[in-house]
Amino acid sequence: MHVAVVGAGVIGLSCAVRLAEAGHRVDVRTAALPADTTSAVAAALWYPYRAWPPAAVTRWAARTRDVFVRLAADSDTGVLLCSGRELLRSAAPLPWWADAVPDLRRLGADELPAGFIAGFAFRAPVVDMSRYLAWLQGRLESLGGEIVIRRLSTVDDVDGDAVVNCTGMGARELVGDASLVPVRGQVVRLANPGLTEWLLDEDDPTGVTYVVPRIDDVVCGGTADEGADSGDEDLAVEAAILFRARALVPALRDAPVLSRAVGFRPTRPEVRLEREDGGGRPVVHCYGHGGAGVTLSWGCADDVVSLLDRRH
Repeated sequence: MHVAVVGAGVIGLSCAVRLAEAGHRVDVRTAALPADTTSAVAAALWYPYRAWPPAAVTRWAARTRDVFVRLAADSDTGVLLCSGRELLRSAAPLPWWADAVPDLRRLGADELPAGFIAGFAFRAPVVDMSRYLAWLQGRLESLGGEIVIRRLSTVDDVDGDAVVNCTGMGARELVGDASLVPVRGQVVRLANPGLTEWLLDEDDPTGVTYVVPRIDDVVCGGTADEGADSGDEDLAVEAAILFRARALVPALRDAPVLSRAVGFRPTRPEVRLEREDGGGRPVVHCYGHGGAGVTLSWGCADDVVSLLDRRH
């Protein structure tokens, strides 16, 4: 089939690659190039954040982690496999997605910084999105796919035998999905003083804190402002992020700021991954991944291919 994928973030490009690998003729229609999407802002630590339902998310996340483990062997992808710790200020059960992580373990007392009483350690993919989105685009083009810059009003504006809707927050307008809520995230990127371990503290009462070293920088965050829609970087928020990150990792105190960014996580009560038949062609919706678009990307892309190839 000729399949039109709408949206060029990590979900759209992953779906397009899998569809092209399955033998379909694929083009991606998008209002913004991959480097200008929300996906480009992500710290892109593999972690099922603000995405539901649990059983499906765990399955998609496990599949995606397996793919990233393989991609980490290719330096061109920008994927690293890094050890890290999630730090907790109170006792907690294992994460609901623990089955997706074969090496997850509880932290010992000697592994906990002052102020923390529990936590988990595991290896997780960390994805440098500037490199990875370019790699995905190159992979798609090597399979004969292309990216077309075009803003759409409805899925009816798209040519093709089938449509895959991967528009994230854009689905509010494209298909009228009022259940989508933006969750604003702000990050600041620092020069990497030699860090190799990621750290996550979601329990900080002043704001979620994460430090994610990548190939050329360290991404520090963050915020989770539900319903916020301002795309401007807030320097007061940045100062608070840096204060928390440098308190957690003192080695960052003299690291210079390289860049900053804001993005909007497309959050809804559940990821929408379903097929609609009508109007003479199938439409597969794949959006609403919250803060876990990278984390769920390949698992969801595999399901998109299965849904599109379904006979009925």
